[in-house]
Amino acid sequence: MDKAERKKTIEDIFSRGVGELVDPDGSFRKKLEEHPEKTVIKLGVDPNRPDIHLGHAVVLRKLRQFQDLGCKVIFLIGDFTAQIGDPTGKNKIRPEVAYDEIKKNMKTYLEQVKLILREDKEVFAWINNLDWFISITDFVFPPEKKVTIKSADGQSITVPSNTFVGKAAEYDVLQRQKVYSPNILNITMRTFFSTLRHITHSRLIARDMFQKRIESGEELFMHEMLYPVLQGIDSFVLANIFGSCDLEVGGTDQHFNMLMGRDVMKINGQAPQAVLSFELLEGLDGKEKMSKSLDNYVGITDDPADMYGKIMSLPDPLIGRYFELCTFTPMEEVKKITEGIKKGSIHPKDAKMNLAKQIAEIYHGKEKAEKAEKSFITIFQKKEIPEELEKIKLKKGEALPDALVRMKIVSSKTEWQRLVKDGAVTDLESGEKITDPKFFPAGGEKLKIGKRRFVKIASQ
Repeated sequence: MDKAERKKTIEDIFSRGVGELVDPDGSFRKKLEEHPEKTVIKLGVDPNRPDIHLGHAVVLRKLRQFQDLGCKVIFLIGDFTAQIGDPTGKNKIRPEVAYDEIKKNMKTYLEQVKLILREDKEVFAWINNLDWFISITDFVFPPEKKVTIKSADGQSITVPSNTFVGKAAEYDVLQRQKVYSPNILNITMRTFFSTLRHITHSRLIARDMFQKRIESGEELFMHEMLYPVLQGIDSFVLANIFGSCDLEVGGTDQHFNMLMGRDVMKINGQAPQAVLSFELLEGLDGKEKMSKSLDNYVGITDDPADMYGKIMSLPDPLIGRYFELCTFTPMEEVKKITEGIKKGSIHPKDAKMNLAKQIAEIYHGKEKAEKAEKSFITIFQKKEIPEELEKIKLKKGEALPDALVRMKIVSSKTEWQRLVKDGAVTDLESGEKITDPKFFPAGGEKLKIGKRRFVKIASQ
């Protein structure tokens, strides 16, 4: 990357889709410009749910720009804080998430960030905060679980995992800090309370969502109030492990939490991180932020045709926002598209087709994006059935909903049941609706599932 391109990338990072930048003395920007290879940037995520959507990708694509400049991105997985639950945007306490589900989601996140972020060790590292928020004795294993360790004389011996020696061995395998640094750090109650001594109740209670909760008469629990402090401690720990934590990024809904990171770092005598928050991407409903729980999202691993079709359902007023936050279209061009739609010189449908194709190409490549566009034109504009239907072959004894979930035609058996209930599953040969969620095909059926999915059931 030459000097002019580097400067353009930096300007784009600090302007496009940015909510607020906190870098009072300009020290972060100076380090970024002069020593990007020594710059450490943190993104923390709590894997409460599987899969990454376009809303998450807004931040991830910014991180990719930082990586291309030479910065090191730390992908912090909050497997400990996910069990507490960030109260951001919630007027009720978040339900607890089982750790097995968190681990499963964590694996999904790590697989999917590869679609956007570079993984070479010079510019990427991942770590989980369970690493420093729990101690050896906190582990509880099934009674039958055992671990093999080396004795003092070098012999291999097997001990129950629930013994102290067994827990220590299991912990040694899990701990990722040692991958990056010899400075192993654990947050004890003493460390936690020494930090809390410098953070006032009024500072925490000032958070707008806490005020809204109180005003509406909803309960506010202490673990929720302390969540921002735990997130701040993460930054303190990362600075110890990686030598610095220069910037934390996230959505505007995380701004308060990220500022708490500055406070915690100051309390512990560290140079405080800068904070860069990005605008939140609205979901397909055009009302709430993109969220899987609201079913208004576009997943980055969605089938290209499904991704294309979802973007085509976007409300017209959001076309410019999606171009800005979800594509690489230059902002000058985005402004022309937005103005053209307002003036009537550009039809919203044509703009959305351009947008849908660009987004599908980013995550699936040019060939699949073009195929998705062709499929959309065939199905929705020409009102025809596509020539190629995705073939579904049921395994022995497998129910149709299970096969559809396995093939990612539907996200879950619950979605299948909802589609059947809503009359959104049609036999294309007979034109009849499938009304029984337990429908078992004989083989050879051609089904339309929802608005955009067409499948053919292989003969048994």
